[in-house]
This record gives sequence, C-alpha cells and structure tokens, in this order.
Amino acid sequence: MSRWITAACLGTALLANAAWAGTAEGVRAYDKGQFTQALKELQPAAQAGDAEAQFHLGLMYDFGRAVPVDHVKAAALYRKAADQGHADAQYHLAVSYDDGEGVPQDYKQAVFWYTKAANQGLAKAQYNLGVSYDKGEGVAKDHKIAAQWYRKAADQGDSDAQYNLGVAYDDGEGVEQDHKQAVTWYRKAAAQGHSRAQFNLAVSYDDGEGVAQDKKQAVHWYTKAAEQGDADAQQNLSVMYAKGEGVPRDAAKSRYWARKARESRARDEN
Repeated sequence: MSRWITAACLGTALLANAAWAGTAEGVRAYDKGQFTQALKELQPAAQAGDAEAQFHLGLMYDFGRAVPVDHVKAAALYRKAADQGHADAQYHLAVSYDDGEGVPQDYKQAVFWYTKAANQGLAKAQYNLGVSYDKGEGVAKDHKIAAQWYRKAADQGDSDAQYNLGVAYDDGEGVEQDHKQAVTWYRKAAAQGHSRAQFNLAVSYDDGEGVAQDKKQAVHWYTKAAEQGDADAQQNLSVMYAKGEGVPRDAAKSRYWARKARESRARDEN
C-alpha cells in the first residue's frame, strides 16, 4: 500500500513540476508579447490546475491575445484561479461581475471578489472596493469605509485612490474635512500624472484652500491638466491668461485655451 501511495505522490509531484515549468515559460512568453508561444505553454498548465496559468490564460481570452475574445471563458478561468486564492484573478473576476462581461452583472459578487483581493493587499482591488462603498453598489453606501479602502490603496501609490481620498478630505465625506490633507493627496496623484488631481491641486492654489494662495502654481497645474485634455483646466487656464493671473496677460493664449476647452467638451459629449 505504501509503495502505491509513494508512486501516486511522485506522479502528482511530477505533474505539478511540469505544470509549473510550463507556467513559467508561458508567463515569460506572455510578458514578451509572444502570445502564440504563451498559449502553447499555458493551456496544459491551466488544465493541470495551475492558478497562475489559469489567470494568464484568462487574460488571453479576455483581450483576444492569440485566441478570439471570449469573456465567458476568461471569467471561467479567472474563477478557477480565484478559488485557489490568486489575488489578480479575484480582482479580474470582480471586474467581470462589475461590468457584466462573461457573467451576468452582479455588484454583490463584484464586492465579494474585490474584498478577497483587497484583503490580500491588491491596491487596484482596494480602490475599486472603495468605489463600490462610495456608490453603494453591491453593498450599503458607506463613505467612511470607502475612505478607509482608498487610504489603503493610496498608501501603495494608487493615483486614482489618492485622488479620491483627496476629494473625500476636501468634501468631508467619510473623513473629517481637511483641505490640507486634500492637497497632500492631490499632490501625490498629480505627480503621477493624474489630470483631475492636477486640476484640483490647481484650484487649491488658485483659491488658497489647504495651501497658501499661489497663482503661478495654479497656472502650473492647470497647464499640466490642460495638456492632458482636461476641459475644466483648459477653461480656467484661459481665464488666467485673460486676467493675467500667475502669467502675463495674453489674449491669444486665452483664446487658444478657450477653444481647446470647447473642443474637449464637444469630444466628451460624443
């Protein structure tokens, strides 16, 4: 009996090692954009039950890499990996439920899987979970819990979470209103190129809220956001040039940014 158990265990170990080797090769190929090779390596590993292979194969079906787009297959593969505790798979499965792609839309299931991934420290899941609590989608609306999840993601450098946490402090939603803290978090997100954070930071300097009023800094951050196509920033920058606040008065530049703002708004409406 013991010899049969040993043989069975050895066979399982060999299969597991083969699956792991296939996964490692498949992930390397995937990361290099060699999707046909990745598919060849990942399929047998996924069938053998390897969570990393199942997750990456799910990505391939989700985004049509070397296979036709198939959100149903993607969600099924995410589920297999998620059930094994794979945090990224849990996050992508949650997004599938959030968007109703490959599975019926179900905000409660989205929250369930975001929570699983968030509790493993995945910043993007923590951010999305915060949004769920903010909107009351799949869970009772709770701005305090939303702010707590934003903070966890923000501390990991997630710029969307940093921006939303800044808004929470600005508005006093879920946290005690604190314009200085709002500026702190806007600045962190703005430094990463987040256009709305750049705009809100500019407004903070413009109004002297949470930071000493500084029209030059306001123009600096309006410009950063405006160059990314933010219509509000473009409009405010137009006003700054028209009034000569933070910059020399310049009617031509004022007209230029006013036109860009109109174009951006028209594009957003279409």
